[in-house]
Amino acid sequence: MSITFAATPRTQPQDLGSRARSRRGRALRRNLTGWGFAAPATALVIGLSIFPAVWALFISRTKWNGISPATGVGWANYGNLVQDPDAAAAAQHTLLLTVLFVPGSILLGMLIAVALNQKIRLIGFYRTCIFVPYVASAAATGILASFVFNPQFGAANETLRRLGLPAQGFLENPGQALLVICLIALWGEVGFCAVVYLAALQDIPQELVEAATVDGASRLRVFLHITLPELRPVTVFTAIWQTITAMQLFDLIWTTTRGGPMNSTQTIVYYIYELAFQTQRLGYGAALAYLLFAVTMLLTLGVLWYSRRTGSEAL
Repeated sequence: MSITFAATPRTQPQDLGSRARSRRGRALRRNLTGWGFAAPATALVIGLSIFPAVWALFISRTKWNGISPATGVGWANYGNLVQDPDAAAAAQHTLLLTVLFVPGSILLGMLIAVALNQKIRLIGFYRTCIFVPYVASAAATGILASFVFNPQFGAANETLRRLGLPAQGFLENPGQALLVICLIALWGEVGFCAVVYLAALQDIPQELVEAATVDGASRLRVFLHITLPELRPVTVFTAIWQTITAMQLFDLIWTTTRGGPMNSTQTIVYYIYELAFQTQRLGYGAALAYLLFAVTMLLTLGVLWYSRRTGSEAL
């Protein structure tokens, strides 16, 4: 008996080439379709962010009031910033605000997130209440806070009087104004940290917590040895985000103190605003803005480098 096998037709090289060209054509059409949708948004981002940033770099090397022709001064604006006492004072205020705001927002956000991660009644309502101040307008928050901390008829001093405590100057006291602004900023921003930490807490494997509990670990030890290590990448992200927020804080200061009293709340961003839009020193203000950008970038890269070295990178 003889067994015969049907011959398998071989694919011709011409067929392979046509199929490859067909796949490349379909891929090209998909890419063109995608760029057709993304191109308008990309052009908008470039036009509203990258182009002004590059233009501001050229302005920072000139002396210009926005009306008369600009005069090139090279890097003199950057050199003058080193000797500017107002810029140094604004940097000190910004540094103090950052040192108070960033750890406070991270610590409060983490504690609130742990509390909101419990199974209690009306938990959705509580989570909404915590997040509402973050989505509210910062300008509206500043205006409302101006009434609350008004030394004459504000609710804060009225509460102190009812408790038998002396009234305070708050936003009109040079020694208290920056602290009050930090408190207002915490009230508005802590909801963001709480939501981020809450999402991270719900992503922690429950098997780890249950295994530690079965082994006899207390809730404090579980939090210190399981929860906190799992939250390190989120902490890195929130630290970077809140640092940028603190260094670029402007709207609360503009709606509450306008840099006063006696320039005690004049931060770098508000000083840039005064230079560029009140005294029309656009070149000098642009130079300070780029210096702030460089410092922010170095701080961000430093935090990322340290986090990756310790194995807790967020990006």
